[in-house]
Amino acid sequence: MQVAVVTFDGFNELDSFIASGLINRSRAHGLTAYITTPTPVVTSMNGVEVTGQRPLEFVAEADVVLIGSGIKTRDVVADDSLLAALPLDPARQLIGSQCSGALVLAKLGLLGSMPACTDTITRPWVEACGVTVLDAPFHADGNIATAGGCLASQYLAAWAMVRTVGEAAARDAIEYAAPVGEKLATVERVMAAVRTGEPALR
Repeated sequence: MQVAVVTFDGFNELDSFIASGLINRSRAHGLTAYITTPTPVVTSMNGVEVTGQRPLEFVAEADVVLIGSGIKTRDVVADDSLLAALPLDPARQLIGSQCSGALVLAKLGLLGSMPACTDTITRPWVEACGVTVLDAPFHADGNIATAGGCLASQYLAAWAMVRTVGEAAARDAIEYAAPVGEKLATVERVMAAVRTGEPALR
């Protein structure tokens, strides 16, 4: 199974790298994440240049698509060609957004009447799309999930792992990355957040 971590120019490093790094701890279980970009090289909000591992067209074949955030998301949603390059299908894909990625899902019409999570800066723009924004770090409804706040990317990654390769694999990945001396507490906190935000997993 393959995960496209969609990463636009001006991206937030924490959002793309935490999600892809955690998910790739599950490669042995058959789940692999790829930084997926609209151009061969994208530059982060802090000037870090990254070569994409997959082109944007990869989203059509990915089993999971996670839309990252960044300082140019409003430019992304104003670009009809970029939006057209995201033929997402929640009937066959797991689709998630991180922070301002929720604005992309809203503009694609994927959120419908479901509430969403996003960061505090993006919140009014998502609300302007008619979406109710929750004061919560993570929420999922069916095959669509949203996360708000950079470090909430761990919840989005855990959700993707639970839904594809199972809770045990997700726990292993989170445990590996968790701070020493806080591993069990971190795993339980992350899994509790995912369960709280995903009614089907309660």
